[in-house]
Amino acid sequence: MLSGPVFLRPPRLVPGSRVAALSLSSGLVTDVMNRYPAGVTQVAQALEWKVVPAPNALRGPAFLADHPEARADDLHWALTSADIHGMVSIIGGDDSVRLLPFLRPDLIRAHPKALLGFSDTTVTLTQFVRAGVMAYHGPALLTDLAENAGLHPFTLQGVRRALVDPPAPFDLTAAPEWSEAVVPWTDEAAQMVRRPFQPGDGWVWLQGDAPAQGHLLGGCAEVLAMLCGTPGWPDRTLWRGAVLALETSEDVPPPRQVGYWLRNYAAQGILGELAGLLLARPRGYTPGMVQDLYGWVRQVLLEAARPDLPVVANMDFGHTSPQLTLLLGGQVRLDPRAGRVTVFP
Repeated sequence: MLSGPVFLRPPRLVPGSRVAALSLSSGLVTDVMNRYPAGVTQVAQALEWKVVPAPNALRGPAFLADHPEARADDLHWALTSADIHGMVSIIGGDDSVRLLPFLRPDLIRAHPKALLGFSDTTVTLTQFVRAGVMAYHGPALLTDLAENAGLHPFTLQGVRRALVDPPAPFDLTAAPEWSEAVVPWTDEAAQMVRRPFQPGDGWVWLQGDAPAQGHLLGGCAEVLAMLCGTPGWPDRTLWRGAVLALETSEDVPPPRQVGYWLRNYAAQGILGELAGLLLARPRGYTPGMVQDLYGWVRQVLLEAARPDLPVVANMDFGHTSPQLTLLLGGQVRLDPRAGRVTVFP
């Protein structure tokens, strides 16, 4: 039986849907304008959506840095425009927490539409969940949607399952290959060349034996740390019974820092009430750092009297490619013995 808070599910996106491209964080896109049409074209080819820029989305880094209210205006424009059916973040950044004073939760609730993005978009995705609307932690327009030489089939499958297919339970799976190789986005010729990938190495179940289920919350760990303590932080009741998903960025926070952040969750009482924990493959980590991270996670959960909490690590969401699309607010079930994570959209 499904339990926990009930969230509004935005309407599915279908061929012909008009999707607004939003610069909620950085205005970097105007510095890499060959990458933007690549994303628009590949989305049109693979999903048959028409991506259109929001009014302020292409006004450049300086303007958008000086005008967080303009970025919030673009979100509200997309929500209230009858001919816009969904939204995608163009790219992340580091300051969308500055949007909080300008965001209208009432508009998010009154006009539930799909918002897709990750990294710094975690701030806005979290406001959707706080408003009682599902949101989608997944590829941005300039990242995996503009992947060199075309969308990766794993990414495309994740987007389809979350945003296109009729709602039905499905299992998340490990990517068959992955990459964190950097290809300059200003190199137009490189856009047509597939970047190097290495074989996937599967998930790692760190602890927990019994199945558990809850609604999904989370996103980029660094961004959540910025959000913590602000008016945009989820109420304690929203954390109760949740499955927390955490990923780390190209800033490569050391394992001990991730441990400190988890201790903050423990001090808030959040870890004591979680149903499960999903950890993304950490970008830029050496094998030794990965093992150190796992040690910190187990240690902090032991300190919080949660050696029972199901934890699955090395999942494919966040800052490596290809990536899953996670349904924030959607129910997920972790079954450690079967090695399954099932989504109920």
